[in-house]
Amino acid sequence: MTPHSRALMGLFHGQVHCKKNHFGTPQKPVETVSILGAGLMGAGVAEVSIQKMNVILKDMNLAGLARGEQQVYKGLDKQRKRKKITSFERDTIMSRMSGQVDYTNFKECDMVIEAVFEDINIKHKVIKEVEAVIPDHCIFASNTSAIPITEIAKASKRPEKVIGMHYFSPVDKMQLLEIITTDKTSKDTAASAVDVGLRQGKLCIVVKDGPGFYTTRILGPMMSEAIRVLQEGFGPKELDKAATSFGWPVGVVTLVDEVGIDVAVHVQDFLGKAFGERFAGGNPAVLRDMVAAGFMGRKAGKGCFVYEGGKSKNREVNTAAVELLKKYALEPKGADSVSDIQMRLASRFINEAVYCLQDGILRDPVEGDMGAVFGLGFPPFHGGPFRFVDTYGADKLVADMQRFQEIYGPEFAPCQLLQDHAKSTKKFHPAK
Repeated sequence: MTPHSRALMGLFHGQVHCKKNHFGTPQKPVETVSILGAGLMGAGVAEVSIQKMNVILKDMNLAGLARGEQQVYKGLDKQRKRKKITSFERDTIMSRMSGQVDYTNFKECDMVIEAVFEDINIKHKVIKEVEAVIPDHCIFASNTSAIPITEIAKASKRPEKVIGMHYFSPVDKMQLLEIITTDKTSKDTAASAVDVGLRQGKLCIVVKDGPGFYTTRILGPMMSEAIRVLQEGFGPKELDKAATSFGWPVGVVTLVDEVGIDVAVHVQDFLGKAFGERFAGGNPAVLRDMVAAGFMGRKAGKGCFVYEGGKSKNREVNTAAVELLKKYALEPKGADSVSDIQMRLASRFINEAVYCLQDGILRDPVEGDMGAVFGLGFPPFHGGPFRFVDTYGADKLVADMQRFQEIYGPEFAPCQLLQDHAKSTKKFHPAK
């Protein structure tokens, strides 16, 4: 059996694992879910929920609500055009959703999922407003991508009912749901969150709370390294090609543009404060200057690439962004072949994933692999970061990282668990 075949079989078994509720049956199944925020994420969550549950979609104003409802309708109508459902079924499903701009009917909901702006003060305000109108059994779930749930729960009178449900954009296409529990989250709350995720058709991984949780945290060091590679004079198209030839579905520069450069700045700053030198690499001022220049990625029409008009496959590099990069130019230090750059990016991603297992953020390597592949696009034929270590060899990976550490510094220091595996024949996925 080839390593790639073994990796793909591992993903199949991982999918089976993530389609089970390991917390048992919830005491009260969620029948009505309320979603705060009818933007791209909120409407996406509504679209995947409406098939199995009643949905209350709330936004601050009627215009935002109308856009969200239209997004849900378009998604269902696409299914109708593909003959997956009839027009009667589409309209019946749509009738399960009600839109509103206040908290009317929230007393009937079993779960509230907030998809509001990534600001702790706004989230605290929302949780206090919601808890004033919801019933005692109702669960409050946050769709934050980086703010610790423990911090959000500080505003709650019932922290045992607060949980994180991190969806990935676009919600109707991305299979993963990252569920985040705190020390105070009850087992029944976790069981309800997983149950809702499975009914939404998601693969669910459950992780412990911490800055960046699992998926955002492991992406951070790789993004930082990508900025440094750009500063060394590697072009955006060349860097994207290096990433896709390793097996990533989209290039790392394109990924930053898709996420939004302003969002990337916010997350990098937040994680940099939490983890220090381990998240060092490129100069964060590069991204800040790009945001100041209005280059915020695809949503703004310009990021590292230009998205205004033309086909996305042959998009042009934003020359103004390249000029801005020259201001922060770094002299290459020798580890700049395509294979070295691929390993610099991958090793930092994998090392942080192993840190998450070492720190108890992850329950097991299986969920770590599933989160990386189905949430972030880690090359499926490598099977995930933990399967990659088993196949490539922990000793070889540690040797690569120590070589990079001598050149670039402590951000490449392999974590203790990775070093332990390098010294022994231990595997993250032992042969059965």
